[in-house]
Amino acid sequence: MADLPPPTLRLHIDKDALAHNWRALDRLSGTARAGAAVKADCYGLGVDTCLPVLRDAGCRDFFVAHWSEVPAVLGRVPAEQISVLHGVGCAAEAEYARATGVRPVIDSVRQAQIWTESGAGPCHLMVDTGINRLGISPGEASAPAIQALSVEVLMSHLACADEDSDKNPAQLGAFREVMNKVAHRETSLANSAGVALGSEFSFDLTRPGLALYGGVPRPELAEIIQQVAYPQTRIIQTRQISAGESVGYNATFTATSQMRIGVVSLGYADGILRSWGGAHFEGDGKRLPILGKVSMDMIVLDLTDASDIGEEDWVSLPYHLPDAAQQTSLSQYELLTVLGRRFG
Repeated sequence: MADLPPPTLRLHIDKDALAHNWRALDRLSGTARAGAAVKADCYGLGVDTCLPVLRDAGCRDFFVAHWSEVPAVLGRVPAEQISVLHGVGCAAEAEYARATGVRPVIDSVRQAQIWTESGAGPCHLMVDTGINRLGISPGEASAPAIQALSVEVLMSHLACADEDSDKNPAQLGAFREVMNKVAHRETSLANSAGVALGSEFSFDLTRPGLALYGGVPRPELAEIIQQVAYPQTRIIQTRQISAGESVGYNATFTATSQMRIGVVSLGYADGILRSWGGAHFEGDGKRLPILGKVSMDMIVLDLTDASDIGEEDWVSLPYHLPDAAQQTSLSQYELLTVLGRRFG
């Protein structure tokens, strides 16, 4: 079979920035060590690319959500360093955990029973202290199935760490109460935003995700976290349009004078959603405004003031996550995880 030609869109990952972000979060964690949420293919940026960087920077605790995510991680770090946040919902998942040595995060009394009936072994335990997602309730901590577990890390998850909310100290207090009811080796509460709340939230292990990949969930991190992801695309066609001609679906943009425009090879199928309308790309030091609606595979740019930019040239979409979130009204999490698989 013939070799594929080079792609017309690419996602540059700044590996140095990624390593910097983990080390910064590890330092901010104080006496605790920082882990890494690598679920959802490292928040859309690629396990193949990102996990070795995090590992080599010093990370030793990796969290995924689904069991299907384990194989991509398992070949790169020891099994005991991998945790599956959704736990063991059936016997097959428990058997896979025992066969691989990957740690399940037990999320309910029922999961505790499934884990014990499978032969048990080391696990983690999630306690719901107020977000009302996965996790045992504090009142279930004394259940025989929970007490029978060999808990390595007792953990909970903050609901409002990105805000100055009364829920943060409330969850902290509830977590401290449960710590006295379940035997465990270590404790973990803080996510990326939680790391910035202060040392009392750090315990033994923090679990950053978003901030590793360039997200800034709290202002305290704004001068610390570096951008990691840089979407880039190639111009595949240029053309001239005259006053009165429109661009794109539904003719939402109409030229008022003669313009030079360019078509780039990405769109909402690649995660650049229509909410990017009105934003701009950059090339050769110039702003290149988006014209009209974003299409599935194409975006049209104004090249009128960029005469040096032509077909086959590369341009970039500014993707500093806090700014992009303000521009698009998407969350920083969404901006990362919607990026598509066609990036080379």
